[in-house]
Amino acid sequence: LSDGHLINGSDLVKGLSEILPKNVSITGGLAGDGAKFEKTLVSLNTIPEAGNIALVGFYGDRLTVGYGSMGGWDSFGPERIITRSEGNVLYELDNQSALKLYKEYLGEQAEGLPSTGLLFPLSIWAEENEEPLVRTILSVDEENQSMTFAGDVPTGFHARLMKANFDRLVAGASTAAEKIADSNPDLAILISCVGRKLVLAQRIEEEVEGVRDILGEDTVLTGFYSYGEISPFTAAPEAMCKLHNQTMTITTFSEK
Repeated sequence: LSDGHLINGSDLVKGLSEILPKNVSITGGLAGDGAKFEKTLVSLNTIPEAGNIALVGFYGDRLTVGYGSMGGWDSFGPERIITRSEGNVLYELDNQSALKLYKEYLGEQAEGLPSTGLLFPLSIWAEENEEPLVRTILSVDEENQSMTFAGDVPTGFHARLMKANFDRLVAGASTAAEKIADSNPDLAILISCVGRKLVLAQRIEEEVEGVRDILGEDTVLTGFYSYGEISPFTAAPEAMCKLHNQTMTITTFSEK
């Protein structure tokens, strides 16, 4: 559980993956404050403060942990190449100002950046046939025409804008749950991106209901809306953990 405003989620995941044993699965999320983009707070038995990271470890022979993550957004517009970036700061797409291109696509909604950027995340991938990662805008800098994302946007990666598909967003939450339903979990932690909440609005309960339908009434559900979700891509042993945006990411716990 990490501050979602001051910390680069990709660097966090990379650092944890390098230090922890390979057989330790990492899941979690970055704290969010809705569409305000002002301050996020995290604590562990202390007063919540900005910039904090809290880690909780679970172990035991009788413990079973599961995880699943799914989005549901549609790509649109031409495929582009990230031609200039530094960490999670994007400057250029196809040698053009990334912020200018974004504003052209958003039209009147560009006036509401960065909050309206939650409705139009960026899909990025390194190679063809590779599972894309989704990145959410956290802030914009008009002076240097850049955008800061919740995770890294490496130079040389392919990129496409994304937009909401209501039915696919709801279905994505159910699909994430289906990946781990066989474990009959006692507890499920649901971490859903703030952008999904803004898009689904009054329909937001549908994604939780979709998870409930899959996991069953006996599973206790809890969670929060985040600026980034942390989970491996697959349930395979030693699967690589990644930072996701705009997903429903579920971690389940059961004791046998």
